[in-house]
Amino acid sequence: KKLQQEGVLIAPDPTILELIQDKGLQKLFYQKHRLPTSPFILAENIDKIKQKIEQQEIQFPFVQKLRKGGYDGRGVAVIKSKDDLDKLLPGASVIEELVDIKKEIAVIVARNKKGETKCFPAVEMEFHPEANLVEKLICPSSISDQQKKIAEELAIQLISKLNMEGLLAVEFFIDNYDNVIINEVAPRPHNSGHHTIESIITSQFEQHLRAILNLPLGSTEQKLPAVMLNLLGEENFKGHVYYQGLEKALAIEGVKIHLYGKKITRPGRKMGHITVIGKSIETVIDKANKVKNTIQVIAKPNEL
Repeated sequence: KKLQQEGVLIAPDPTILELIQDKGLQKLFYQKHRLPTSPFILAENIDKIKQKIEQQEIQFPFVQKLRKGGYDGRGVAVIKSKDDLDKLLPGASVIEELVDIKKEIAVIVARNKKGETKCFPAVEMEFHPEANLVEKLICPSSISDQQKKIAEELAIQLISKLNMEGLLAVEFFIDNYDNVIINEVAPRPHNSGHHTIESIITSQFEQHLRAILNLPLGSTEQKLPAVMLNLLGEENFKGHVYYQGLEKALAIEGVKIHLYGKKITRPGRKMGHITVIGKSIETVIDKANKVKNTIQVIAKPNEL
């Protein structure tokens, strides 16, 4: 904000970043603009949450999300019954009804100052059961054409109502009734778009630059089906990283490995990602499963 006050052009606008950094303000924004999202209540602290449970304003099961500071699965607690109340996190929170989720998807939308918008194809996300991190991402997704259309329209509505320039990653739930519901957003290049480096004509990184520089947006046509795997630190390993099976994985056709240069691994830490591309989504999924069983992120053997 200080740089903006000094006349420096900042994109996205800092006021938009402030809103998005607070999950409570995000939810109020969706509510104000009648964008579909799960029912929620705001609570200042654990005592207020327990009070609202006693008053039956909050029903089990529910999800607690800290308003600020949560990322990569952190700052989220799933509370299924009174027995889980010791899992509550300290801090101002959003309390959401636990949605019966059929699928989780994401759409990345770009917008420049002229108001031009373009969406990348919807991706389907599969999560690590313990780490609550995306483990596998599939593009194109298996959702219906109608659901893809709804998700893209909602992403465009959202970035336009924010009057935002740049990239906005919009994560959605598809519930058991096939409703498309906004979960949360991120105003930047996103994990759900890493596959675009290889699989889309314009990568998310190039598109981000085009958007913030107010240049024409590039094509988001998909060149090849893709699966992206996050490289996460294995359980029970902490220390200097060793990528076991790396050469075997690289020998598989269509495998592109991206390492983030982090020297130390620990359980669940994002150390890189792998994109697998091919001529059909079925072939790519089979190869990705093979890669997943081939490479492991562990500590160097002398540190075990």
